Amino acid sequence: MASAPTPPPLLPVTNPAPGSSPATAGGSDAPIAQPAFRLFLSRVSDSARRSLSDRRPWGELLDRSAFSKPDSVSDATSRLRRNLAYFRVNYAAVVAFALGASLLAHPFSLLILLGLLAAWCFLYLFRASDQPVVLFGRTFSDRETLMGLVGASFVLLFFTSVASLIISGLLVGGALVAAHGAFRVPEDLFLDEPNAAAGNSAAQGLLSFLVAPGSGV
Repeated sequence: MASAPTPPPLLPVTNPAPGSSPATAGGSDAPIAQPAFRLFLSRVSDSARRSLSDRRPWGELLDRSAFSKPDSVSDATSRLRRNLAYFRVNYAAVVAFALGASLLAHPFSLLILLGLLAAWCFLYLFRASDQPVVLFGRTFSDRETLMGLVGASFVLLFFTSVASLIISGLLVGGALVAAHGAFRVPEDLFLDEPNAAAGNSAAQGLLSFLVAPGSGV
């Protein structure tokens, strides 16, 4: 008489906890907090879009017929003040271009800066609050992580050429802006009060992405 077939063995199945994602149930969490990171990118995009909407035509900025030597230091200061209010977005682009060119000329320093920014983003700014930093089998608190990042930033910025490159790029960009603002005659530029108020709000919006998502500011 033939025996009954042996049933296949049952494999243990672990059901994930309610509300947990498959990635969390499998033991691999996301490296950064996705909602906060997406909110940051959205704020950066919106701020850049609002600021670029006030950009003046580059042909107007580089109109050679509008350049003349200032009569005095007070005249140069008055020109610079009015041109800064009118060409603020263009001037910001000039400074950013000078800073980018300074860093691109030294790829190693650029890699150091990008690595430092990535460390701040992944280890502190966009890390999930319930996901501690674990290195070499040791768990670091938020305070220890912050102090470590601050110390690493100080060492990498001031004991390498990164800080000098950033300062030199900003100085070159600032010098170009100051020279243009002092020699550009602003008599043909019109900046009414609504545009000035819009410019102030755009300048504030450019840095609005730095506000914490839960601050309510």
